Amino acid sequence: MAESAVSGRSAAEGLRSYVRLAWTWCRAVAQYPVSLALLTAAQAAAMAAELAAVTFAFGHAGRMAGFGVSEAVLVYGLAALAFSLADFLLGSVEQLGEHIRKGSFDAMLIRPVSPLIQLATDEFSPRRLGKVVPSAAALCWALAVLDIDWTAQRVLMLPLLIASGTVICSSIWVIGACVQFFVIDAREVANSVTYGGQALTEYPLAVYGRAVATAVTFTVPLAFVSWQPALFLLGLPDPFGLPGWLRYAPPAVAALMWAAAAAVWRSGLRHYRSTGS
Repeated sequence: MAESAVSGRSAAEGLRSYVRLAWTWCRAVAQYPVSLALLTAAQAAAMAAELAAVTFAFGHAGRMAGFGVSEAVLVYGLAALAFSLADFLLGSVEQLGEHIRKGSFDAMLIRPVSPLIQLATDEFSPRRLGKVVPSAAALCWALAVLDIDWTAQRVLMLPLLIASGTVICSSIWVIGACVQFFVIDAREVANSVTYGGQALTEYPLAVYGRAVATAVTFTVPLAFVSWQPALFLLGLPDPFGLPGWLRYAPPAVAALMWAAAAAVWRSGLRHYRSTGS
């Protein structure tokens, strides 16, 4: 009882610290409104280009691997929203290697706030909403035009699936960043998993084949970000014959991934021996 109360207070304090630090950066960025508007528009344009590529591919082909434009946009929306929210909340952790090189990570370690929270909020900017808003709009459009049987179960599961996808993406972001505790110049390797994973999950896994689908289900669980949630919402069987219960697994996978990310982060901190380690 006492331990759970302490844990709850720590989580609440961490959340308050996150909000305060993020708000401080937002106030600083707001001093340059034109720059903020242009950067936000650029982020939105990049997301629009990705969505255009998806709609062009499926619109030109008619149906691909059994998926039409609206179903493909559903998959894209689920993936893009999860990764955009993860980037919005924790994307700055990818700068860990730069902080280690500069020695600024040492300063984070002696402050009375979790270094992970400090990393996540470093240079926090609302410009990243330029990714979140178009992704959410694409998902809402797909949900509106698709003939989905909105049972109570699907209505209740939808926000949980989005939250689970965001946690999975955030966990992958943290794990990728932690590689830089051991290899300082490994940011590009981490980016290949995060941004590469986003590009992979924005298309139905049916277009890649069984080997890829199996790998991103049981190795790096990206299938639980958009593919399995899309199959659940559409009421479709898995084209590769994978178990039907997998579509209900995203919350459990998210919990396991977050626990893994926390363990990797703690391991990285134990390994860290100040600048140059």
